[in-house]
Amino acid sequence: MALRKYEDLNDIHLDVLREIGNIGSGNAATSLSGMLEHPVYITVPKISILDYAQVTQDLGGPETMIVGLLLQLGGDVTGMMMFLLHQGFAHMTLNALLGEDIQSFQEIDEMGYSAIKEVANIMAASYVNAISSMTGLTIQITPPDMTIDMLGSILSVPAIYYANISDKIIFIEDEFGSEDTKAPSHILMIPEVDSLGKIMTNLGIDFSE
Repeated sequence: MALRKYEDLNDIHLDVLREIGNIGSGNAATSLSGMLEHPVYITVPKISILDYAQVTQDLGGPETMIVGLLLQLGGDVTGMMMFLLHQGFAHMTLNALLGEDIQSFQEIDEMGYSAIKEVANIMAASYVNAISSMTGLTIQITPPDMTIDMLGSILSVPAIYYANISDKIIFIEDEFGSEDTKAPSHILMIPEVDSLGKIMTNLGIDFSE
């Protein structure tokens, strides 16, 4: 049975995605520790297959202001990744990197934007490298496009782009912590369905299971 939509993923496939998430999150924590120059820990990520409405509800509703960073995937795996970061995550990283105490998104300047984009690059590379090392597939990522907007508006981009494929996405929930600060991170993994099939096939996973 070929994979036709995300809903075809079963418990075995989700276990594989959880393992990829675990490795990617661990790599991200290690890389961020080096960037921030102090230890960063991360909780075990929660991996779900959700629709956009459920993601919107879980993150506080369509009018919730959030940082959205979109990266395109290319090479053997095509699709996109989107990072959704609350104000607490922006504060944690900018305070560590720039010594800035961010109380609102409006206080983020150009240097702050660049710092958050670099954090997203590091996190994206951590997940992509985890997939590449496990599967042998070559994956490229574009520099992130960043916006601060209402959640409903940000999620409309992948929802429209992938409307003909599925209304479901791979949703990864992490929580990063550093010293006395912790903040959630949410990642949308949206590979094209045939690319998701390549990942599973290269890991020896049969879709008939």
